[in-house]
Amino acid sequence: MRFRHPDGSTVHLSYCTNVHPAENLEGVLAQLRDHCEPVRRRLGRDRLGIGLWLAKDAAQALINDPAVLRGLRAELDRRGLEVVTLNGFPYEGFGAEEVKYRVYKPDWTDPERLSHTSDLARLLAALLPDDVTEGSVSTLPLAWRTPWDAAAARTAHQALSSLAERLDALEELTGKSIRIALEPEPGCTVETTADAIGPLTDIASDRIGICIDTCHLATSFEDPAGALGALEAAHIPIPKAQLSAALHAEHPHLPEVREALASFAEPRFLHQTRTRTAAGLRGTDDLDEALAGDVLPDGAPWRAHFHVPLHAPPAPPLTSTLPVLRDTLARLVGGPHPRTRHLEVETYTWQALPPELRPRSRGQLADGIAAELTLARDLLVDLGLKELP
Repeated sequence: MRFRHPDGSTVHLSYCTNVHPAENLEGVLAQLRDHCEPVRRRLGRDRLGIGLWLAKDAAQALINDPAVLRGLRAELDRRGLEVVTLNGFPYEGFGAEEVKYRVYKPDWTDPERLSHTSDLARLLAALLPDDVTEGSVSTLPLAWRTPWDAAAARTAHQALSSLAERLDALEELTGKSIRIALEPEPGCTVETTADAIGPLTDIASDRIGICIDTCHLATSFEDPAGALGALEAAHIPIPKAQLSAALHAEHPHLPEVREALASFAEPRFLHQTRTRTAAGLRGTDDLDEALAGDVLPDGAPWRAHFHVPLHAPPAPPLTSTLPVLRDTLARLVGGPHPRTRHLEVETYTWQALPPELRPRSRGQLADGIAAELTLARDLLVDLGLKELP
């Protein structure tokens, strides 16, 4: 979906296909047929943006055979789909029964992360619509926080610097500008936007910036105004933003609130949980850890890294951090010029919701994703952007 900003520039809205498990090219093509095109039809649009997730095997199949890559581009066109951004965070296995810490491997100390991300940039340059010259790829924020030392930081810095040089060469070759966006996430080396400023300033390339995920921002209790203001002051670009909402518990000491939270503790993904105390931010790596005994102080609200559907916050006594999304989005695209032109709805946890909330069919999932995109579209229109055909 495309929107015209009041300054005349185009802002793209998509949804991320990591909600649909696919490890190989056949799976990706099935996603387009079984999920993405049905979502587009539900929205009544001739064209729908998707934030494509290409796992290692799918990416390799495309890199190794230009004819196969041309075939994917033709299939996107045939189904009324377009790609301006890729989700390069998960490397493989995102649809596994247990993902947890595996999603952070390989990290930016591993040469395979540089190789994979370079491949994604090349693929995106070939998949961009003819009238689009800018693409973005989100990636993990360096690494999980442990182990991490000065040597690891130097290795990651060298890898990202090499990537920036490759992106320069790619634009010279193709005329397409691809930018990489580190996505701060609770528990990682770069957990917050503030954590990103130092490493990104050291790289000093406008090819490498930050992906604002509004669920992660909220989980870490970051203030949107302060976070975005600090990035602007440091001249850190925002190639991409992910529109998402976290799980919020206002009174975590109450038994009924803990019972409600427990229904969201599930075995597939990590649900890092945070609270603010007088001494600063406190947290656990997963929601079940927070609920076990007195590990996490419960005198102030808790937020958990659980991407809940944008249009359907959980029932009381829980809620979502949709207000943080609204505030952040207004600051990103509601001003005289957009701070980013790539927006992506990323609710990948539809099948991890409590059983009674999960979609029971492809059709119900498509309905839910279409409803999320409709909410995002309405927010953009309310901010003065005009939806384009």
